[in-house]
Amino acid sequence: MDGAEPPAARARPRLVFRTQLAHGSPTGRIEGFTNVRELYAKIAEAFGIAPTEILFCTLNSHKVDMQKLLGGQIGLEDFIFAHVRGETKEVEVTKTEDALGLTITDNGAGYAFIKRIKEGSIINRIEAVHVGDSIEAINDHSIVGCRHYEVARMLRELPKAQPFTLRLVQPKRAFDMIGQRSRGGKCPADAKVSSGRETLRLRPGATATVEDAPSAFEAEAARRVDDLLESYMGIRDPELATTMVDTSKETASVQEFARCLDSVLGEFAFPDEFVVEVWAAIGESREACG
Repeated sequence: MDGAEPPAARARPRLVFRTQLAHGSPTGRIEGFTNVRELYAKIAEAFGIAPTEILFCTLNSHKVDMQKLLGGQIGLEDFIFAHVRGETKEVEVTKTEDALGLTITDNGAGYAFIKRIKEGSIINRIEAVHVGDSIEAINDHSIVGCRHYEVARMLRELPKAQPFTLRLVQPKRAFDMIGQRSRGGKCPADAKVSSGRETLRLRPGATATVEDAPSAFEAEAARRVDDLLESYMGIRDPELATTMVDTSKETASVQEFARCLDSVLGEFAFPDEFVVEVWAAIGESREACG
């Protein structure tokens, strides 16, 4: 009809996420963050705590579950649980082998923490050390603000047969009975989460973007690369693995891939044999997923 105004473009709905403190709290709502540090600041504001109190976050579970860590992607229906500082403890460790048996990750906002402890390892024999403990200092040298690969390198370089001290902070676990609430009512930790295909991707130094969830190839390749990161470097970092897979899509040979990794992730100083292994793992994932 003449003179009629065209329909207004549909605005993208606001991205609002539900959140709780993992040890128990009312439910808060957060929005308007574009990276991990801003996400932590929003959660801290919602609960009246300092952002530095938050050690890490898990998605859809209040438990210290390293399979549900918040990394670089959040499903649009995900429920965010923030694990905050609990007790501080110090343990003395003597390095009798080259490897301590630790896998380290970090929260993207200054805290490195223990993601896995190898069975039968040096650390496994120290009962006071647990998965989820944040590493605050090595021999009274604060490592707050260091990335996980820097902490892993420091621990690898410690001399054998010489005792050293780790200062650890464990996440607060006041209400571990949350998952045992009455069977009739679903608590958020038990809620079935929508399997929507869109996720919010958080990239260091860039604005968060809404993207399709990873394809079967991307998910499998990132999993394999993350396993290699643990084997070679003693770290796990799904977002780093995803970045490496994304980089491989723009390259046609392992030599070109190595050059691109140097330009994008040069601070990691990946050895040549590791780059070759990563390239091969990504290729195998592509073949496996058709």
